[in-house]
Amino acid sequence: MKIDAVFNSLPVPAVLIGPDDTIVDLNSAAEGFLNTSAKSAKDVPVWDLIAVNAPLEEAFARARKHDTPLFVNDVDVGSGQRPPALSDLHLAPLNGMPCHMLLMITPREFVGRMSHNNQVKSAAKSAIGMAEMLAHEIKNPLAGITGAAQLLSMNLNAEDLELTDLIVAESRRIVKLLEQVEQFGNLMPPELGAVNLHDVLDRARRSALLGFGARMTIVEDYDPSLPLAAGDKDQLLQVVLNLVKNASEAAGETGGTIRLHSFYEHSFRMRRADGSGQSLPLQIEVIDDGPGLPQSIQDDVFEPFVSGRENGTGLGLALVSKIISDHGGWISVNSAPGKTVFRISLPRADKAMLAALAPEQET
Repeated sequence: MKIDAVFNSLPVPAVLIGPDDTIVDLNSAAEGFLNTSAKSAKDVPVWDLIAVNAPLEEAFARARKHDTPLFVNDVDVGSGQRPPALSDLHLAPLNGMPCHMLLMITPREFVGRMSHNNQVKSAAKSAIGMAEMLAHEIKNPLAGITGAAQLLSMNLNAEDLELTDLIVAESRRIVKLLEQVEQFGNLMPPELGAVNLHDVLDRARRSALLGFGARMTIVEDYDPSLPLAAGDKDQLLQVVLNLVKNASEAAGETGGTIRLHSFYEHSFRMRRADGSGQSLPLQIEVIDDGPGLPQSIQDDVFEPFVSGRENGTGLGLALVSKIISDHGGWISVNSAPGKTVFRISLPRADKAMLAALAPEQET
């Protein structure tokens, strides 16, 4: 295999640095990460383009002189074209190319993506097993309790009637909770096809404005050239509606602004435990200006039964995460007071999906 093919297949941003500390080449992941092209970056001093919040020049020079690798962890790496991202840096000499160094940048966000899908699937399996058990063991007795309370209420005075009404109301609330849990077990695998993500976002926006998001301002910020995604249109609509609903509820009675943002980032790629990988270039962000997620749950917000609301079930985001995982994509969240961003990455539709869509467009 040619060295260029290996270089461009690396799933992390990689920069080839020449003897004079100028950039010789960038791989495709580095072009996306630094928001520049290899042609524009060629011959630019590497530390002029790549900003690192640590003094690296001397350590880099020693590594080159002694022909040894250099590892730098937990530093902010950015450029003039993008904000810094917490990353690990790996620098290594290249065999057969004296005084040339290879710089690989591993954003911590990438590492989180690699393990996130496995965690989501494991949590979903646990929830599915719990749903089956709860549905069988609890829903039937609850129906009997509800029926008995309703029969008793027929011969009670007004004061005692409040107690039977409470039994019926709480029993129904528990049944509703169990039905939400059962969604994990009942959710069918996605029927993947070519999907226009902007159609999905627009349907979610219109539905929200007619109901739970009526007091919100929902802004469209779309990339008009975004290709079609590989996805299940109905399940993706369920995902976006859930995220928009959460943002609307977090805003409270005063309302707020939700921005639906789409863009293309070709360097995003998921590397799985078995060594296989998939490009996930299609990005959707649901951004709100609400109070943000509680710090205590940000790392676990996609786990079942984790909720930031007093009466929340903690099942909505777990279901969202399972759907995206089943699509082969990933979802992440960054939250602070005044800005919460849920970001979804999805694969492009393949040739077979596009071919299947063509007859539908002709009719």
